[in-house]
Amino acid sequence: MPEINTLPRSAMNVLPLKERMKILRRHMPELDPKVRSRNFEEVNLGLETDDALTEASRCIECAKPGCVVDCPVGVDIKQMVALIRAGDYLGAAAKLREDNSLPAITGRVCPQENQCEGGCIVGKKGSPVAIGNLERFVADYERLSGQLGLPPNAPSTGKSVAIVGSGPAGLSAAGDLIQKGHRVRVFEALHELGGVLIYGIPEFRLPKSIVKGEVDNLRRMGVEFETNVVVGKSVTIDELMHDEHYDAVFVATGAGLPVFLGVPGEHLNGVYSANEFLTRINLMRAYKTEEYDEPVYDCRDRNVIVVGGGNTAMDAVRTARRLGARTATLVYRRSDAEMPARAEEVKHAREEGVEFSMLTGPVAFLGDEKGWLTGVRCVRMELSEPDESGRRRPVEIKGSEFVLPADVAIIGVGTTANPLIQSTTPDLATNKWNYIVADEKTMRTSKAGVFAGGDIVTGGATVILAMGAGRKAAASIHEYLTTGEWEKAANS
Repeated sequence: MPEINTLPRSAMNVLPLKERMKILRRHMPELDPKVRSRNFEEVNLGLETDDALTEASRCIECAKPGCVVDCPVGVDIKQMVALIRAGDYLGAAAKLREDNSLPAITGRVCPQENQCEGGCIVGKKGSPVAIGNLERFVADYERLSGQLGLPPNAPSTGKSVAIVGSGPAGLSAAGDLIQKGHRVRVFEALHELGGVLIYGIPEFRLPKSIVKGEVDNLRRMGVEFETNVVVGKSVTIDELMHDEHYDAVFVATGAGLPVFLGVPGEHLNGVYSANEFLTRINLMRAYKTEEYDEPVYDCRDRNVIVVGGGNTAMDAVRTARRLGARTATLVYRRSDAEMPARAEEVKHAREEGVEFSMLTGPVAFLGDEKGWLTGVRCVRMELSEPDESGRRRPVEIKGSEFVLPADVAIIGVGTTANPLIQSTTPDLATNKWNYIVADEKTMRTSKAGVFAGGDIVTGGATVILAMGAGRKAAASIHEYLTTGEWEKAANS
């Protein structure tokens, strides 16, 4: 009998479910590390058709698919995979778009291993079905075919919704609300649309053309966009509601205010927040040195240190490597096991020559007489026993100080809420960290007609969780606009 992995599709589809469990997960082709560490081309290249068919055949068609339960936006993954297995790729893309307005994006940056793939039964005894890779495959197939399967819109309700922020939460809400027949206008503070998808995620993980394509799809559905509008400054929430007559407002501004370490020397030249560094690279095209004046301190042949262990820190250190850093080192105060970054990103970083200094805590930035960074004083750390939260707290080892040479340091330890909208909307309740308080189920705020979701409510999280919040908000906004009853919407 031929090997299972080389059988034709017709044979794959009649395999008993037990035999499907023996099919090996298909590998996502990647650019060679030696090549990609010197350019900004996309690392993952996408599955070929035969591999996508084989991967889809690994699905055992669970009666109660855990993948759907664990998807924050509720995609009917079982049906999508069945359509791929049948060779109906456009049908699979249309099924995907029923619940996900940004499939080509989530197929690239969503942490599927902790969500849909984490609920996959096949993964209990081996590798889960590569749902994210299949999602990307059908979204890319649809895009390249030119046959866009956009869902239809309901008849106009005559109601209008203002969405503040064009990141994943705002775009996801816009896609759902336009389908329900409401007029939707998205306001973006920057000159390009996409929010963190544009300024925060590097080209080699998420090409800007992909983001632009998904935004254009929302335009085709009828969503309106306006850039260079800083809500809270150009116009307030109250003015949107009372002067411009929007029936509801969804605040989805994200959490873009950088957090620093609070140690001596952070004022030195050459010290960046990861937000600023990545924005200069991604939004201002600092990586295209031949086309743009480089709006970032030159990393070429310099020692670059990035502090943090999440995806943003990983994006920053991999970017520095591509900019020609002599050394690009990630400094993290815990061990590999505690690192929150995606395992795939860590693997890619190591392959690309990024160095890791684990269980290391920066205590001061050192500079020369002209105010330029020269090094980072660090201490070695050890992990305590787990606390009430289950995390092991890093504890300094006395007498373990040492200095890492550094010309550039990038702080990627998190972000917090920008207070602009909160400070110009007095009746909008916030918590002690200045995040907007919103009901977990309805996304309603303390102000009638105003909803909020994504990082501006939860703090920094993933793209797909922000999209899930956007979908919740859209459902709640639709109910409010349909009934006109705030308390009913609030308590549903």
